[in-house]
Amino acid sequence: MPARNEALRDRLSRYREINITVTGRESGRSISIPVWFVLEGDKLYLLPVQGSDTQWYKNVLNNPMMRIDARGAEAEVKASLVTDATQVSSVVEKFRAKYGATDVKKYYSKFDVAVLAPMR
Repeated sequence: MPARNEALRDRLSRYREINITVTGRESGRSISIPVWFVLEGDKLYLLPVQGSDTQWYKNVLNNPMMRIDARGAEAEVKASLVTDATQVSSVVEKFRAKYGATDVKKYYSKFDVAVLAPMR
């Protein structure tokens, strides 16, 4: 297991996009979505593009288990919801630092929630 985690960490450090797989809250089916992320230590931060209106976020509200896939290196994680405004702002700043404020402004329309996926 640690070797798989190292491969995942290595890929997370090199790529700008990963796939997450969540369980549909109505269909019960697995749904995969490409997303941007920020990795900081053991914490993987995700920012839903339309905030709390984002479909995959609503699915995580219903079932916090999700699969992270960075080009074949995978992990199953239990996501935590970040709803505190100060913490969400901190995640938004991390995204701006990684992807640039212009692109974050272009692609993200609502900053009321974030998701934390622990990588341990």
